[in-house]
Amino acid sequence: MNEAVHRVLPANSQVQIIRVDNSLDAIAVLKQQAVHLIISEIDIGSIDGWRLARLVRANVLKCDEHTPFILLSSTYCERITETTARAYGINLVVAKQQLAELPRHINHLLQKAAQTQNRQCVLVVEDEPDIAELARRILQPNYDVVIAATGPQALACFAEQEFTLVLLDVMLPGLNGQQVLAEMMRQRPQQSVVVMTAHGGIEIAEQMMLQGAADFVSKPFRAEQLRRVIDVATQREDFLVSNEQFKQKVEQLAGSEERYRALSLVHQRVLDHVSTVLMELDPSGNIRFANKAWFDLVAGSSLQHAGKLCSFFHPADRVLFEQQLLALCQGKAQQWHIELQLMMPQCWVALNMAQLPDQMTGVTVTLENIEERKRAEQELQHLAMHDPLTSLYNRHFFDRELIRLAGLASAEQTHALLYIDLDHFKVINDSHGHSHGDAILREVALRLAKELSATDLLCRVGGDEFVVLTQDKSMQQAVELAEQLCQQLQNRPYTLKDKVYSLSCSIGISLIDGSMSDAQIYLQQSDIALYVAKDKGRNRAHCYSVQDAASHTLQNSLQWSQQLREAIVRDQIVLHFQPVVCVKTKAVVYFEALVRLSLADRLVYPGDFIQALEQVEDINLLDHQVIAKTIAMMSRHPVLKKVAINLSAQAFRDERLVPLIEQKLQQYQVSPNRIVFELTETASLNNISGTYAMIEQLTSLGCEFSIDDFGTGFSTFSYLKQLPSGSIKIDGSFVKNMHRDKMDFTLVKSMAEIATALGRKTVAEFVENADIFAMLAPLGIDYAQGYHISKPLPIEQIEKTF
Repeated sequence: MNEAVHRVLPANSQVQIIRVDNSLDAIAVLKQQAVHLIISEIDIGSIDGWRLARLVRANVLKCDEHTPFILLSSTYCERITETTARAYGINLVVAKQQLAELPRHINHLLQKAAQTQNRQCVLVVEDEPDIAELARRILQPNYDVVIAATGPQALACFAEQEFTLVLLDVMLPGLNGQQVLAEMMRQRPQQSVVVMTAHGGIEIAEQMMLQGAADFVSKPFRAEQLRRVIDVATQREDFLVSNEQFKQKVEQLAGSEERYRALSLVHQRVLDHVSTVLMELDPSGNIRFANKAWFDLVAGSSLQHAGKLCSFFHPADRVLFEQQLLALCQGKAQQWHIELQLMMPQCWVALNMAQLPDQMTGVTVTLENIEERKRAEQELQHLAMHDPLTSLYNRHFFDRELIRLAGLASAEQTHALLYIDLDHFKVINDSHGHSHGDAILREVALRLAKELSATDLLCRVGGDEFVVLTQDKSMQQAVELAEQLCQQLQNRPYTLKDKVYSLSCSIGISLIDGSMSDAQIYLQQSDIALYVAKDKGRNRAHCYSVQDAASHTLQNSLQWSQQLREAIVRDQIVLHFQPVVCVKTKAVVYFEALVRLSLADRLVYPGDFIQALEQVEDINLLDHQVIAKTIAMMSRHPVLKKVAINLSAQAFRDERLVPLIEQKLQQYQVSPNRIVFELTETASLNNISGTYAMIEQLTSLGCEFSIDDFGTGFSTFSYLKQLPSGSIKIDGSFVKNMHRDKMDFTLVKSMAEIATALGRKTVAEFVENADIFAMLAPLGIDYAQGYHISKPLPIEQIEKTF
């Protein structure tokens, strides 16, 4: 039949054919290289075609486990095809009489495989990194995602490859969304494009749909909203994938008894080579026929000669089997599938049972031994519920148990949640490596477990985070347990490879009393209490309480953090600019960028949210947004020739800050010498070495640096010599009363003299009136800023006024 296959394939076929003579040679080839399709006969040597297909599907060869597989049979029986092809994962069985149809079957299977393997690709054109990253996370489970931050970059990506969909922002640097869309439509008129527009940009979206966009979505968008819009857009060019059924049936067997007997012998030999059990039962469940695989399976069993298949089942499965057998024989069902465990021999099997065709009484049955798969599933189930490092239960199992306990809890029956975080564990990982850190985490898990009762549940839910769910406990009992855990971790040092480590933990406690509709609120409460414990000095436990002022303050900080993240997505971060003028000429030297949040149609000022963001260590996120937005505005508004940007106290620890500044300066083509970064004196004093390192990086870029609120750390001026700042800004608390307070005047004069002696420019802030302004020049102060000159103004008023 091998030669017959070659004859039916076209001579000019683009398919490269690798021909081998037996199964061992075939396996040798498939171990070395991947192929796109396999065609095999049944009888090909020591391993038949059926078992070769099983090897391919087991993913032990070089080729992909989903490689299409066609089996050729010189004798063909529909019943064998239905039972064995399904069991062995064979795509198609072709009889000798059907070889002329082989080229069509090959083309169909190759096209279907290509459609399955190729993931669709989406181009996201968005200049805001946070929104682009949000879109990537939403789309990536189903699509490959390419991100472009500018119009020219988007067109370059578009020219290099084809995309199923383009997600296009309206406002872009370089080229705007309408210009990018026009060029895309010129190149590929059928391209599906979805426009992203901020609130108020509906008219532009409508214009772009007239240009050829398929749809639009308003920012901020929810995940389900974006997925729905994209699913609709990608269906503009539908395609149909259909599975071909066998279209021909084997010719009716000849009526002669000898031909029938000869064909039966051939079929029997085929069935005896199949490792899957194949059998036929009468309506009573008696075995009328079974292949050799069945007798091999039950060999040695005391029931091996039993006539009924259900004799091998457990009693509960036996009743269900007889019910399904009756339903199939009565025509109430066509097939039935179940996985069950045989009583003798003890092994798991997958049972498929179907009606016999053509008015024949009885059913066909296949049994496949799945004992190894079941063991693997049990191992996977264990892994799904346990942390592989410590063997404790994981976050997934914890969430389930928290929901269960919350549902059982009441005011009379309370439980407790202890959220444990190891103090300064990152230092161990960073200084000694993750292998040492992992060993200590395993030891911590053992020590915690020893202090808990059999009913307590200990889970690892993060890198160095653990939780304990303890049942039937009051808050006081939970506190006692938490203190016991803190002492257990602190009192005994950890020894590892001649190194000794000391470790402590902080614990947040919440009481599970059934009062919350959402179980996750108890976790949030314990998380807030954990933050408070850390804020109070670590190595302690803290209980969450609605009346607790510390918990309330931290909860407020967390809410501000969430509002900031929403403001980023909704583009609600607003910048106002206040001019800084030369004292002698009154000319504007530069502007200071001041951030506000636009929430619920009102402006929220920094005093309301900066301290909260610093408390939950989210201030770096605001730093990044202000820097990116300021540089972008400088590129669009020439009036902003030079701008001062405030950095938070945590900025010097932010390794991503300088790369972000460099990237934004390049993106918007803004010269670095137009930027002045201001860092408060207090923040500088807290970490002089870190501040110095950051200033060096910023000045190497070409940016300037200034010390803000100078004088608040008046205990020393020595750090002025260490920090290469270009200017200092005298704190406004001294300036605003210097015209009527001699002490303030003297302090301002002293600071100005020291700054001048060290070669620094001076800026006086809070210049509220003409009297103060007039006093600055005699003191040698260079620049002034305050309401006497101008309040902070939005960019539109800055352009009109200056």
